Amino acid sequence: MGNELKGTIYSEGIRALKSIEILLLQSCGLTGNLTHGLCELRNLQELDLKDNKLEGNLPWCWTNLTFLRFLDVSSNHFTGNIASSPLTKMSSLEYLALSDNLFQIPISFGSFFNHSKLKVIDCMDNQLVVETEFQTLAPSFQLIGIRLSNRDRLDNSTTSFPNFLYYQHDLQKVELSQLNFNGKFPSWLLENNTGLLTLLLPNNSLSGPIQLPSSHPIPQLLALDVSNNHFRNIPNNLAKAFPGLEFLNMSTNAIGGNIPPLFGDMTSLKFLDLSNNQLFGGVPEQLAMGCYRLRFLKLSNNNMQGPILPRHSNLTNLFYLYLDHNHFTKIPDSLSNSSYLEFLFIGHNNLSGSVPGWMGNMSSLFVLDMPNNHLEGPIPTEFCHLNGVWVLDLSENNISGTIPSCFKPPSIRVVQLSENRLQGPLSHALYNSTSLRMLDLSNNHLTGSIPDWIGSLSQLRILLLKNNHFEGKVPIQLCHLSGLSLIDLSQNNFSGDIPPCINITSEERTLEVDWSPSLLPYLEFPTLLQDLNITQKQGVVQYMGPQITMGPTQVVFTTKGISLTYKGRIMGLISGIDLSCNKLSGHIPPEIGNLSQIRALNLSHNKLSGIIPESFSNLKNIESLDLSNNTLNGKIPSQLIELNSLSKFNVSYNNLSGPTPQRTFQFGTFDENSYTGNPLLCGQPLPRSCTATIESPPRAVSNGSELDYGGLIDMGTFYVSFAVSYIIVLLAIGTILCINPQWRRAWFHLIEVCINSCYYFLVDNLPKPKRIFLWK
Repeated sequence: MGNELKGTIYSEGIRALKSIEILLLQSCGLTGNLTHGLCELRNLQELDLKDNKLEGNLPWCWTNLTFLRFLDVSSNHFTGNIASSPLTKMSSLEYLALSDNLFQIPISFGSFFNHSKLKVIDCMDNQLVVETEFQTLAPSFQLIGIRLSNRDRLDNSTTSFPNFLYYQHDLQKVELSQLNFNGKFPSWLLENNTGLLTLLLPNNSLSGPIQLPSSHPIPQLLALDVSNNHFRNIPNNLAKAFPGLEFLNMSTNAIGGNIPPLFGDMTSLKFLDLSNNQLFGGVPEQLAMGCYRLRFLKLSNNNMQGPILPRHSNLTNLFYLYLDHNHFTKIPDSLSNSSYLEFLFIGHNNLSGSVPGWMGNMSSLFVLDMPNNHLEGPIPTEFCHLNGVWVLDLSENNISGTIPSCFKPPSIRVVQLSENRLQGPLSHALYNSTSLRMLDLSNNHLTGSIPDWIGSLSQLRILLLKNNHFEGKVPIQLCHLSGLSLIDLSQNNFSGDIPPCINITSEERTLEVDWSPSLLPYLEFPTLLQDLNITQKQGVVQYMGPQITMGPTQVVFTTKGISLTYKGRIMGLISGIDLSCNKLSGHIPPEIGNLSQIRALNLSHNKLSGIIPESFSNLKNIESLDLSNNTLNGKIPSQLIELNSLSKFNVSYNNLSGPTPQRTFQFGTFDENSYTGNPLLCGQPLPRSCTATIESPPRAVSNGSELDYGGLIDMGTFYVSFAVSYIIVLLAIGTILCINPQWRRAWFHLIEVCINSCYYFLVDNLPKPKRIFLWK
């Protein structure tokens, strides 16, 4: 298993293994349909074909495998209805795993009622078929574990729990998710199966109050998941009914009111998720003091208020704390007792005051996420001790001062400090943070130039410095960032040329941080198959619970004239350059046309000159192109009509001339606003027809010549013509005076009269100077 065996299963090679009892072909890269060779292995007891690319129906000759106890064909592409497959005849099966295929699985399992040895059914992520059950017979099997889920969530129709479950008494693990089961909480499952270890019922349509058995507790139950249903309460006898509960997920329901103090008695609890409900009030002190084993606490998206933890807290083993999207107002000092915290999400609250300096002493922190609050004051210099932090998000607060120059964690991946009041230069902050993938400092008051060490951040993918007071040239060191996918330097004071070597990656990368699986909350319990003596599956099962995400990290980028917010995986799919609203000059580098995967390019509101590069026709994936409010001249390249993804195009207020691009494909959707402010442009959608204009208007020269009178006169040519004409007139007058003496005498008499007239006019009209006497 897990070796380099690849291809198909050949009958000739399999027949040579007729006496084999255990065949493990997990993750071997097998493809195609199954051959009949496996049918010759009549002594086979365990067959594992998990995680391959096998397809088609299961061969009917498998009915020859009369000794087969363990069958795992999970994670393939098998098809067909199992009610009409050879599996219905294989009565020796004890463990049946069909997960992650394309099987049709009748939810009643009536075709397997005669499989008296069957103990485990694992059919997650297939197409569950709901059928009308008329059969009232009890099945001959007694399961110890069942896992069912639909590959795609069912439509609005709901169904009831299948009848065969009512006859089970030995169940230890039950997972029934995304099946649209309706009705009340199945307390009968707990009453009938007192040895239950896990009960997982997420993503159904169960409703009403949860009523737990009151006759006897079930101390063995370790995990209960009723998330994404319509329950309205937390049972009052929860702690008494499940004294050994370690995992509880009641998120995404309709639970209201305060968190009850009963959690103070649930001392074994390690994982608690009550997020996405209607809870209010604060975190009860009984929970904070009694659940001292708690590793994971999630109360996000509720209406809770007050301090994020009570004054007294004993949550010393807490690793994950999600309290975002509430109305909490204060970060208490009691949070410092949770010194092992690795993930702290307290953003989107009403937190005020300064950021506590003792947070810098929480050396285990991987994620510190506190955006969209009312925090103020400087970033504590104690944050320079957070050498292991991966994500820092203090955006949308009132943080002021400078970024501490000593803050340069070597492992940091994401820094978001946007929409604050930070000022001063970057200096040496984040210097040598070579693992940095995203830097967002937009909407602050930062000054100075972008430091040269920016080129050493080889992992940087997103750079957002919008709306600050940066100046100087766009550093050539940005060309060293081969993985850069998004850069926004707009609304600053950058000047000079655009570096022609600037590069935007064409690879679609995600910004997800790869958390180590060992950090996830888990529950350990003996595997169900140890009792079955199955070789392949002995050991310890770790139940990970719901997927742990990095949190609400997001970026804001303007494209198509609209500021859009991108979250999660989408952040790794966007690519663009925004250098608008600066003082950039020179020509647009034609090399930008080689960025064939770029989706947005905004160079508007600068002092760029020259022509629009024809290489822009290579931007096949571009959706937004804005070159407006510059001094570009020449024609609009006709090849741009090949940009089939373009939905926003703006070249207004330049000196462009000639006809507008042909109104086909995407260019047929652009109106007059895309071209206005260019007097020499003609053609639709402009009102000026090209047939009524000069066919070849003079072209502006970039070496200092100017266009006057609407651009119809070349001023350089005008000056030369004027000088030549002036000289010719003077030579003509001199020649005439030399030839005709009468005209010559009259000319000089006229000159004399003009001089005398001017002299007497000045004498009569200018005031006489007064005499000034100096007395000693």
